[in-house]
Amino acid sequence: MNLNPWVLAIRPRTLPAAIGPLLLGNVLAYVDGTFSLLLAFSSMLCGVLLQIGVNLANDYFDFKSGVDTEERLGPVRVTQSGLIRPRSVRNAMILSLVLAVAVGMHLIFVGGPIVAALAVFAVLGALCYSGGPYPLASHGLGEVAAFVFFGLVAVVGSYFTQTHTSTINVWLLASTMGLLNAAIMLVNNTRDIGTDTKAGKRTLAVRIGQERSRLLYSTLLALPYLTLSLMFLLGQLPGLALLLGFASVPMARILAREFRRSEGAALNPLLGRTAKLTLVYSLLLSLGLPLASLLG
Repeated sequence: MNLNPWVLAIRPRTLPAAIGPLLLGNVLAYVDGTFSLLLAFSSMLCGVLLQIGVNLANDYFDFKSGVDTEERLGPVRVTQSGLIRPRSVRNAMILSLVLAVAVGMHLIFVGGPIVAALAVFAVLGALCYSGGPYPLASHGLGEVAAFVFFGLVAVVGSYFTQTHTSTINVWLLASTMGLLNAAIMLVNNTRDIGTDTKAGKRTLAVRIGQERSRLLYSTLLALPYLTLSLMFLLGQLPGLALLLGFASVPMARILAREFRRSEGAALNPLLGRTAKLTLVYSLLLSLGLPLASLLG
């Protein structure tokens, strides 16, 4: 079935990377007794618009820099394939980021200077991931960017906007989301080791190679559950939340096993499935935490 080129450009399968951590951050605020539905909706919409902006920027800048070629193994890139003109993709990227800032103005008004600084940081991150004089993705920092922006910034930022404070537990749970989102990025970069090497794109996967990337992927999937276990043992996480969070372990084990056996284009399905794991994990925790609080 042929998809609309703009749907391909937006990459809906990657949107859980933004939705999951923002959902968790807002649920944590709800559990702690400070919650605004309008703020929650605004933060989710802002995050999705930023993610779309990142995807369009990646499509546009990788074409302009020559990274995307006909040898590409991943999903269709609309600029490189000629489905959409580069200028149109660039304009859509700008529009997405402008809309994200417009929605974010409400968050800034409520959250103050700290949220304003996070907003600037997020927009710069979206532009500098693939573009600018030092593209993060081309210098082995893609996974770090995913951990920071789609883990720490998303969870802690959305929680702070609601509560005007943060806690060590929020930071720890934010790190688990960041690790899973870094795993999504690692799948993408491991698939493209061959083409990225030819293009001179020095991603983390290119730097450490296929075998170490496989080990790192398994580690990124395991660490969130180890973090949950540690929080439970220290009395910082309810048992029900732990159990529900661990309900996603079978998905993680299957993904780790298949990642060890796959390479190149065969990794494409694992990209969407790792994003699905991230969303399922966040949904389970977002269900477990308020239920545990309710059951007391």
